Amino acid sequence: MNQLIESIRQELLPHLQIESLDPHDPVVVRQLSHPWQLLGVGNYAAVFCHPDYPDQVIKIYAPGRPGLAEEVEVYRRLGSHPAFSECLYAGENFLVLKRLYGKTLYDCMYLGSPIPRQVIQDIDQALAYARNCGLHPHDVHGRNVMMHEGRGLVVDVSDFLHQDACSAWDDLKKAYYWLYRPFLCPLRLRIPYFVLNFVRRGYRFLRRLTAFRT
Repeated sequence: MNQLIESIRQELLPHLQIESLDPHDPVVVRQLSHPWQLLGVGNYAAVFCHPDYPDQVIKIYAPGRPGLAEEVEVYRRLGSHPAFSECLYAGENFLVLKRLYGKTLYDCMYLGSPIPRQVIQDIDQALAYARNCGLHPHDVHGRNVMMHEGRGLVVDVSDFLHQDACSAWDDLKKAYYWLYRPFLCPLRLRIPYFVLNFVRRGYRFLRRLTAFRT
């Protein structure tokens, strides 16, 4: 672990350029030193890996974006669970996490990969476990959950201390059972990213509009 931390501080961070242009859109990574690889981006942070450390990932928060201390607390409460990662180290603006392998449900839609019911059931059970740990699953959507060998995983828990109500996961399940299972899955349709992004932005707009009216 010490060698990994040293590599992060001396090789990754000094050459990394990451910024968040809008809190509702993924961060942008503009520069990354070799051999570090970008695994994914969220609205506040990006996730990287190094080929010499295949079992760990590094989550780096964009400048000015909060949430690192809260995420550390979430992982402390979760402990060890097969559907969640674990926090192995916390730095000033980064976390070292246990790596979870798989494809996000968002990418599964793009690739036309079938999503079995077991994946949805696993995620449901994982979120119930999180609630029993005193957490409040929040903003659980297709880019924050993954499928690996037919099982479901939750890869982003950064908002699990938020106590306001969030229907994102329930809405995704409704779309899964009412639209995906009967229509999209049998056809093995591949949904282009621009369509998925349009749906994502439209859904966020409707959520904000509903919240404003209430």
